[in-house]
Formats: sequence, structure tokens, C-alpha cells
Amino acid sequence: MISTRQLKQALTWAIASPNLLVREANRLYHTRGYRRSFNHDGIDVVAEDWDTLIVLDACRYDLFAERSTLPGTLRARESRAAHTSEFIRGNFHERDLTDTVYVTASPILQRGYPERYNPAFHAVVNVWQEDGWDAEYNSVHPETMVEYALDAAEQYPQKRLVVHFMQPHYPFIASDTKLDKQTVPDPTEITTDIWNEMMYKSADIDPETIVDAYRANFDLVVPYVQQLLDELSGKTVVTSDHGNMLGERSWPLPIREWGHPPGVYTPELVRVPWLEYESGPRRTIVAEPPESDTADVEDDVVRDRLRQLGYAE
Repeated sequence: MISTRQLKQALTWAIASPNLLVREANRLYHTRGYRRSFNHDGIDVVAEDWDTLIVLDACRYDLFAERSTLPGTLRARESRAAHTSEFIRGNFHERDLTDTVYVTASPILQRGYPERYNPAFHAVVNVWQEDGWDAEYNSVHPETMVEYALDAAEQYPQKRLVVHFMQPHYPFIASDTKLDKQTVPDPTEITTDIWNEMMYKSADIDPETIVDAYRANFDLVVPYVQQLLDELSGKTVVTSDHGNMLGERSWPLPIREWGHPPGVYTPELVRVPWLEYESGPRRTIVAEPPESDTADVEDDVVRDRLRQLGYAE
């Protein structure tokens, strides 16, 4: 049943852009009338066999299959998510993950902790905090992620590692164009990202330029993933939390969709890579009580990072 809040939001979207209203109608269909908070047809990544899980944020399967040079066995899997928030809720929420350390460039877990997401990780390494944040690009550089991931592997030799890169997710730090600066009049007051600008049809940018920038962000991260494959022992899986729409038709209402709206489970959004690679001995995994409180981060820092990554409040 649609709530009063959802009805008011739908009316707001109808005024702002009919496209957003149609998107919400598609979301209503995919989530079975908002009764599902993630894609229940997707795989449970925690239950899969791996020592290290490398997550490339917003990486489509076809992009990976076409451009990846990484070794290993690749196949497509269905994700539980069209958005990082759904990936976390569908895989980590209220789970005993005391054998796992989460090294992340994304602030999404922190934004919803503990009301929406309450996983029991042994430790969470928030790379997006001050030391790991690149203020020039409003993101976390993949080189920084490698440093933190290798430090975590050394510090926690008996834990599974989840290493969550930001790329190829927007902002497009590998692009020659400043797409992340072109989407709003004042880049210091970011309230949206390029995908919503395309949905509003207010972005004065050629769509192919955006697609090329997205591909370049993927090409940027690949060598750093290769470095982790070279240096981490055991079984590593490279996957994505969700894909990304690049102007394809959504369904059941065939609107051209951009980005990765939660609750819209098109193939472009839920079909993700699953690359398995083994090198050296497997880790001996031991569960231990959580090391620290995940909530120990200031709210304004979290909001700031999400805004800079293009997530509206």
C-alpha cells in the first residue's frame, strides 16, 4: 500500500520531471508494491566461497566482460541490489560477520547504521574518512584503497576481507571532462549527480561522453584490482554491488533510465560480474568479537561525503 509520504513524493516528481514519476511506477512493480527492500532473486555473497571479495561499485557485467584484463574464471551472477544500500541490506544486515573485515570507499553503510543496516563485522575500515578522501575528485582513489586493503590483510590475517572500491561509480575521476562539476551551477553545492541530470533532461552533455567517462573509470581501477590479486593469498572474487543504466529502456514502463535507482531490477542493474581467482594457500578464517563500534563517525562527515559522491539527501 502506498503511504502518504510516498504519494507526496510522487507528486513532487511529477512536477519536477515526468521521468522520475515513471521511474517510481517501475519501482513499485519491481519491489512488489514496496514490500521488498532488496532483490530477493540475487545471490547471497556472504554464503559464497571466498577469502577476499572485491566489490567494484556500479560495475555492469557487460562492461567487465568487454574491458577486464584480470585473470580468473568469469561468469555473470544476479545481485541482490540496484543500489549500494540494497546490497548492504540484502547481504550484511543483521548478519554475524565477525569473521569478516569490511574495507570500504563508500559511506553508505555508515549513513544507515544502525537503524537500517546493522551488521556485526569484526571491523569496518572507513577509507572515505579524512585520510583516505581525495578532495580534488570527491572520491577515494583506487590506489588508496589498495594501501588500506593490504594493511587490513596484514592486520587481520585470519579474517575474510571485503574490499569495496568506489570506481567505476561516479564521480568520473579518470575523465578529461569535469562531468562531476558540470552537473550543478555551483560545485560546492552538489545535490545530485550526472545520472539524475540525464533523467531530468537538464544535462547539456552528449550521452556518449558520459558512457566513455564511465568506461574510463573502470579502466582506471583494473590495475589496482590486479595488484590485490597479485598480493593477496587465497581465493579472491571480484564482483559488483550493482550495475548502472546508460540510457537503456527500463520496464515494465519503457522509459530511458540512467544511473542505478534502488528498487528497479533491470538486467543492466542486477547482472554483475563474478570473477574467481586463486593464488597461494587459503586463509584460516577465525571469527572474533567486533573490534569497535561501527557508529563512531560524525554524521556531518557522512552527509558531506555522500553529497560529494552525488547522493542527494
